[in-house]
Amino acid sequence: MNSSIDAVELTKSLIGFKTINPPGNERACAEFLGNLLEDAGFAISYHEFAECRTNLVARIGSQTSKNPICFSGHIDTVPLGSTPWTVDPFSGETHEGKLFGRGSSDMKSGVAAFVAATIEISQDLEKGNGVILVITAGEETGCEGSYHLASLEGALGEAGSMVIAEPSYNQPWIGHKGALWLTARTTGVTAHGSMPEHGENAVYKAAHAISKLEDFDFNIARDEILGKPTLNVGTVQGGLNINSVPDLTEVGIDIRTTPNQDHDTIRSNLSSYLGEDVNLESIVDVGGVLTDPNNEWMQEVFDIMANILGKPPETRAASYFTDASALTPAYGGIPTVILGPGEAAMAHQTDEYCMVDRIPEAVEAYIEIAKRWNVR
Repeated sequence: MNSSIDAVELTKSLIGFKTINPPGNERACAEFLGNLLEDAGFAISYHEFAECRTNLVARIGSQTSKNPICFSGHIDTVPLGSTPWTVDPFSGETHEGKLFGRGSSDMKSGVAAFVAATIEISQDLEKGNGVILVITAGEETGCEGSYHLASLEGALGEAGSMVIAEPSYNQPWIGHKGALWLTARTTGVTAHGSMPEHGENAVYKAAHAISKLEDFDFNIARDEILGKPTLNVGTVQGGLNINSVPDLTEVGIDIRTTPNQDHDTIRSNLSSYLGEDVNLESIVDVGGVLTDPNNEWMQEVFDIMANILGKPPETRAASYFTDASALTPAYGGIPTVILGPGEAAMAHQTDEYCMVDRIPEAVEAYIEIAKRWNVR
C-alpha cells in the first residue's frame, strides 16, 4: 500500500519554514522534505552551495533504457516587503478557499504537490522508468542552487522531460523569458552642495542614462509566444547627503529576453547606447527556455490538463524566469513545461495566497503525467 500525504497540509508545513532569501537558510526545509521522501523509498542527496543553502535531489525507479521524468521547484522565497500583512505570513492560514503565506504560490504549493504525488505512486515509480525530484535553494536571486547542481558532475543524473512547478494556476506553459539584470554605474566628483561648480554630479549622469533607457529599442521582432523583450529601471541609488555633490549613482536595470536573444550582445549594445559615462555590470544572467508546443510529450501534457481543467489549454509562456534556465540545458535541452498550482499574479505580493483547490488538482495532474511517462 502506497503512502499518502495531504498536499495542502504539506504546503502549510513548508510555509512554516522561514526561507526568505536573503539569507535563504533552506537547510531545515530541505531536510524535512528529504526525510519524507527517504521514508517513501527515495534515494536522497543534499548539495550545499553555501552554509545552510541546501539543494535536495531525490530519485526513485528502476534502471531502464529510458531516462526518468524530473519534477523541480525551489523552497526559498522573496522578503515580505514593506507593506504590513493582514495575516501571519508563516502560519498557512486558510479562508474563503485561499491558503495564505509567503511562498504559498511561489512556490511551496507546487513543491508540496509533486512531493505528495510522487510519494503516493512511489511503488509504481520504483518499478518503472522512475522520477527525479530537484528541490532547490536560491532560485529567487538568480537560480544559484540549480546552477550549482548543474556544475557538479553526477549530481543531477539524467532526465528525459521536466515539470517546473512554478505558479501557472495549473495551466501548462511551454517556457519563459530570460533575465538579464544589470547595474548601471555613474561616477563623478564630490563637492559641497553650495558650490556644485566644483564637483561633477553622478546623479545627473544617471538621470540622463535613465531618460535614454526609457527609449531603448531592442530592434527585434515580437516572439509569437513570449512577445517582446522588456526593460525596466527598478532602483536608483545615489548621493550621501543632500548638501553634497554625489560622486556615485547606481541604477538597477531588469531586462527580460526572448530565447533567441544573446545577452552578451544586448549588454554590448546597451553599453554603446548609454555612452562612456555609464559602466554596466551583470547581476543576474539566466537564459530563456521554450519547448515546441508540438513536441509529443508536451502534447500529452496538454491532453492531460485538458481533461483535468475541462477545456484545452492555451499555448502560453511565463514572463518570469525559473530554474529551467539552468536545469533544461544541464539535462541536454529536454522538453520542459511550467505547471504549478500557484497564482502567478500573487508571486511576491503582500498577503500572497494560493487557491486551495488547485493544490489537489496539481497532485492529480502530476500523478497522471508521471504514470504515463513510466509506462512508455
